[in-house]
Amino acid sequence: MNNFLELKNISKYFNIDKRIKVLKNLSYNFNKGKIYSLMGPSGSGKSTLLNLISLIDRPSLGSIKFNNKLVNFSNNKVNDIFRAKNIGIVYQQNNLLADFTALENVYLANLSINNDKDSAITKAKVLLKKIGLSNRLNHFPSQLSGGECQRVAIARAIINDPEIILADEPTGSLDLNTAKEIFELLYNQKKPDRLIIFATHNRFFADKSDCLLEITDGSVKTINV
Repeated sequence: MNNFLELKNISKYFNIDKRIKVLKNLSYNFNKGKIYSLMGPSGSGKSTLLNLISLIDRPSLGSIKFNNKLVNFSNNKVNDIFRAKNIGIVYQQNNLLADFTALENVYLANLSINNDKDSAITKAKVLLKKIGLSNRLNHFPSQLSGGECQRVAIARAIINDPEIILADEPTGSLDLNTAKEIFELLYNQKKPDRLIIFATHNRFFADKSDCLLEITDGSVKTINV
């Protein structure tokens, strides 16, 4: 579907000691079936933009639409449900729950939209097996390598079959070979009815996306088509 995600005149500023404007009148349309990469120097607004798209944060000005439906940022409950059902998020530091096993970290994400624990566990086991971690189900994050943790994080992000996957520097803390494996796993999640957006400093990975975007001076521009 064209223009599945529409950002219009998005601005975001933070008031600390003084007002800091990170994004400035940013407008862009994202389509399903594509992978978009976000590049830009540290502090350019990549993570901020992903937080806005995930509805974790709200813009200071501007609007966001999914499927031509305007997001109401005053309705946190509706937005939380939409995020749980439709958006999978992968962070640089994986953000796994330290006191829960790999299996628990994944199936708990499914319980947020489905109260069937047995079904959630079955789905999680299938996913973890697909990504080569069937022998790590009962291991805690501290017992896993960095690459294994990111695999668990990706499984957690996709267990609800989201329409959108957002990844913020998913390979940034990994060595090159492991980073390539994780990126390939992420790339393989591409589907005609799914949108993937990832932020990276690595031009090698960015060039593999369908559309490379660069954020500079708070605005976004397309580097390739």
